[in-house]
Amino acid sequence: MKLSQAFHLLVFVSLTATSIAIPNYAKIGCNDTCGNVRIPYPFGIGANCSVNQWYTVDCNSSTPYLPSLNHLEVLGVNLEDQTLTVNMPNNIYDCQNLARNSSQTMSIDLGNTPFLYSRSQNKFVFIGCGNGVMTDNYGSVVTGCSTACLNDSSVRERNKCYGFSCCQATIPHHLKSYSMNVTGSGGGGVCRAAFLVDEDSYAKGNFIVAANNAFVPVSLMWTLTYSDISRCCGGYMLRNLELNMYNGTSVESKKCSLDSQDEGNPYLLYGCQTREECARCRGYNTYCDYDTIYIDDGSIRLTNFTCGPYSSSLYFGSKSSTGVILGVSISVGVLLLSVTCYALYKWIKKTTDQRQRKRFFKRNGGLLLKQQEEADSSLVGKTILFTSRELEKATDNFNENRILGRGGQGTVYKGMLVDGRIVAIKKSKVVDESRLEQFINEVVILSQVNHRNVAKLLGCCLETDVPLLVSEFIPNGTLYDRLHGQTSEFPNSLNMRLQIATEVAGALAYLHSATSIPIYHRDIKTTNILLDDKYRAKVSDFGTSRFVSIEQTHLTTLVKGTFGYLDPEYFQSSQFTEKSDVYSFGVVLVELLTREKPISLTRFGEHRSLATHFMLAMEEDRVLSIFDAVVIKEGTRDELMSLASLAMRCLNLNGKYRPTMKEVAIELETVRATHIPSTVQTNIGPVMYGEEVLTLTYGESSLSFSDRIS
Repeated sequence: MKLSQAFHLLVFVSLTATSIAIPNYAKIGCNDTCGNVRIPYPFGIGANCSVNQWYTVDCNSSTPYLPSLNHLEVLGVNLEDQTLTVNMPNNIYDCQNLARNSSQTMSIDLGNTPFLYSRSQNKFVFIGCGNGVMTDNYGSVVTGCSTACLNDSSVRERNKCYGFSCCQATIPHHLKSYSMNVTGSGGGGVCRAAFLVDEDSYAKGNFIVAANNAFVPVSLMWTLTYSDISRCCGGYMLRNLELNMYNGTSVESKKCSLDSQDEGNPYLLYGCQTREECARCRGYNTYCDYDTIYIDDGSIRLTNFTCGPYSSSLYFGSKSSTGVILGVSISVGVLLLSVTCYALYKWIKKTTDQRQRKRFFKRNGGLLLKQQEEADSSLVGKTILFTSRELEKATDNFNENRILGRGGQGTVYKGMLVDGRIVAIKKSKVVDESRLEQFINEVVILSQVNHRNVAKLLGCCLETDVPLLVSEFIPNGTLYDRLHGQTSEFPNSLNMRLQIATEVAGALAYLHSATSIPIYHRDIKTTNILLDDKYRAKVSDFGTSRFVSIEQTHLTTLVKGTFGYLDPEYFQSSQFTEKSDVYSFGVVLVELLTREKPISLTRFGEHRSLATHFMLAMEEDRVLSIFDAVVIKEGTRDELMSLASLAMRCLNLNGKYRPTMKEVAIELETVRATHIPSTVQTNIGPVMYGEEVLTLTYGESSLSFSDRIS
């Protein structure tokens, strides 16, 4: 009897100890807290306590730091969201130089680390008077916002943004690095600041943006590979995460999650513990039940825990022949039912596919395209509609090996039609109303354009889950890749560059003035200029283009374009004119002459922008020093100064002083036709540039600015 009582007592103590077990968060022998901050595995305090060196945390004076990221202070680790919150240096804070038009600051580059700037946990905030823009390393705008000026210095002490001297925006992708750019008048009495910030910390007002507070909380997404962690706690399988990046690529990561009845750290093999409330539900055929309460801050709380029995399994048995007969009858019935279901399935699948293609056709803008054709009879029959089967066969079911490139609006595949033609098939990204309008707009525009230097549209397909655009295949890629890539095949002679510039200018002049209704491209850049087998230029990517009535400009609510090519006048006024395309072409012309990128990380300050770098060189009488060596070798001084003059006029900050694309094309054709020394006029005369007069003189002297006009 005593032995039995001792056994029951041992079982009771064991169950009690299990029910009140404390969950593990760090490896055995390692601390899981530093000050008030919990440091769970895969992070660890000390080199032997983390999954690898990137996740090692130093605890100094009860404050955790991450040595692998410039000793940034760690504010918290979230296992469920897989994020790390750190104190990041404030990007831009300026109260002294508000009169400057722009400033730029780079973020900490996470390029070779397993961390990303989190898309969902961060937001972009701009405080001040004007515009704040966040760009990627290629100069493309990631996000941004504008403010109205308000003379209220208290705005910067409030963590609320209503558009008056303060605005905020989300970021659409995970990032490895970014740049901050701000423009404004400096008015309103509000200091200027632009930063990325953790959304929860910003909403709770845990910090104040001020000159003496040079850090803001930022959330970083941390990633793991299969080699880092192969098993989760409790035998749960690793989940695969695909994190979308800004350039169309993605980063894969592994994630462990807890069952709702457990608590602890799922990344430790023995880190899971059954919740104390569920520990008593240990009987056979019982389960733990509870209610879920959603709290305002987005978290959840489990309450009202109870234990309940599962339903008993149903069974029956019989020793009589009735069971045999019943079994045979059921088998025959199941067989007949299976045959009937298969035939019905085939019929339903065929009907569903037909309905699905019709539904995709409507959703992808088929009705919008028909409306365009009904409104303009000249469009009827100009757009060839391909079937989904044709294009799947042409691209080997959109095989990854057929990808030519990825862009902001979709992926381009190389395909071969049944008649042997090689084509480029553009597959749009996930359909939404704004992108749908852009796609149909590109179809309508290209169906009417017939120019040797514009990529020819062959047709489209609207019966797939995302719309497809079929155009001629241009074999030699983009001008950007040929100018800035490592290939030696491209003939980089001055004559070739003049040919490309002349052809692009001619195509834009045709779009601006030779079509029935002027067409503004709105995104002229070297990545949108393709080269055929003879290196003839083909202007492409009309997804953001617009028809514009004569003597009207296009007023937009959202500025579209690529940073480095974007017209400053358009950026500030949101009013796009034909002269905005002229400015972008001016950047392309300078890019051809210098063979430098529009935004370069090797140049500093104002010189980071190629347009500004070029204009400063003109002002300082040293423009030939930034030209490409091949251009200097093959061109005469008069020719080069004539091209520099043309580019300078295209880049004029005041659009009304820029030439038209037709004038640009004529002047380029003249330079190209002569291409011999001493054929360019030696004194072009005064050129208006904003409020200054730029006198272009050749011979003994070069370019110089005259005194400011009073």
